[in-house]
Amino acid sequence: MPYKLNKEKIMKDLVDKINAEFENFQTEANAQVEKGNKAAGTRARKAALELSKMFKEFRKASVEASKK
Repeated sequence: MPYKLNKEKIMKDLVDKINAEFENFQTEANAQVEKGNKAAGTRARKAALELSKMFKEFRKASVEASKK
C-alpha cells in the first residue's frame, strides 16, 4: 500500500506543477496577445515547452499508476 500512496503523491505533485506552469503560460501569452509584449511571448513559448515535458511525465506516471 505505501507504494500506491507514493504514486498518488507523485501524480498530485505533477498536477500541481502543471497547473502552476499553465497559469504562468496564460499570463505571459495574454501579455503578448493583448499588449504586444515580445518578451512575454518568449516566456510563453518557454512555458509551453515545459508543459509539454510535464504532460509526457504525467502520462508516464499515469500509465504506471494504472498498472497493478
